[in-house]
Amino acid sequence: MNGQGSDGNRVAVIILNWNGARFLREYLPSVVRHTSADIADVIVADNGSTDDSLEVLRNEFPQVKRIEFSENHGFAEGYNLAVARVRDDYKYTVLLNSDVKVDDDWLTPMWRFMESHPEAGALQPKLLSLSSPAEFEYAGAMGGFLDRNGYPYCRGRVFDTVETDSGQYDTPMEVMWASGAALMVDNELYLRLGGLDREFFAHMEEIDLCWRIRLSGRQVWAIPDSHVYHLGGGSLPASNPKKTYLNFRNNLLMLHKNLPVGVRTRRLLWRRILDTMAWAKFVAGLDFKNASAIVRAHRDYRRMSRLYDKCDAPADFLEGEVNILTEYFMKGHKRFSDLQR
Repeated sequence: MNGQGSDGNRVAVIILNWNGARFLREYLPSVVRHTSADIADVIVADNGSTDDSLEVLRNEFPQVKRIEFSENHGFAEGYNLAVARVRDDYKYTVLLNSDVKVDDDWLTPMWRFMESHPEAGALQPKLLSLSSPAEFEYAGAMGGFLDRNGYPYCRGRVFDTVETDSGQYDTPMEVMWASGAALMVDNELYLRLGGLDREFFAHMEEIDLCWRIRLSGRQVWAIPDSHVYHLGGGSLPASNPKKTYLNFRNNLLMLHKNLPVGVRTRRLLWRRILDTMAWAKFVAGLDFKNASAIVRAHRDYRRMSRLYDKCDAPADFLEGEVNILTEYFMKGHKRFSDLQR
């Protein structure tokens, strides 16, 4: 890495980049401008880019530290290697997406919370939409939860219903998972737990990490005094069969990894029934590509589940949670505050 963290810099703000010169020019200036040098360094971890990303960093952002990988390690492993690289110089890391803009002193409230709450292992800021700043951002809003069947939802977003931010969630809250768009982690804990699961490739890897953090006895929080603006949706649109495949496969893997042995079989059997209903809906709509993606997701889940040791989790964090399908589609509860949790 070019340069080392000083005694006062306790946080590494790491942006993982791969062929993202355009994003660096557009979004990095706000991160540099509004990140307090008293507590943090901004670091770009380049994942073997073949565009002019490194030239852009050297010429236009010489004050930004760099970690340069010779090849593309993917999203999860790229961050894992970057955090391992900085662990001796920084206590915390913010995994920050390359399509995030910030303003004000966005980082200090998060850093202060982590310093004063040793029970916290990870947290996120308020995520707002860059294209519609009055609205929450789909990918994490004000902190996430899982329903009893493992479906994710957020304070501020339930399925496709995204709320306008009117201050209704402006209190810090312990949540089940924090968004990977701007995820602050305790470096020692992150590495001890294995970081992001590289087998997931993309989607839900941060939810899996947060679940493991909670199983370790630490907490996950959402902090509204800090807020950022996330472009989001830049990788794969919601209707893309690859995204369907990854979401279904990784959700099953996550349940397999983190549910207590005594309830795992029952929960996964019920999920197979629910996923079959989702498959039938795609078939009825003549969307055979997404229907096929669900079939492949279940096939590959069965193969990949052998990669993981059986984990007798000490707690079932889904026990007692809502059934989000019933709440949303049958009762019409489309806002987090309406859910009968």
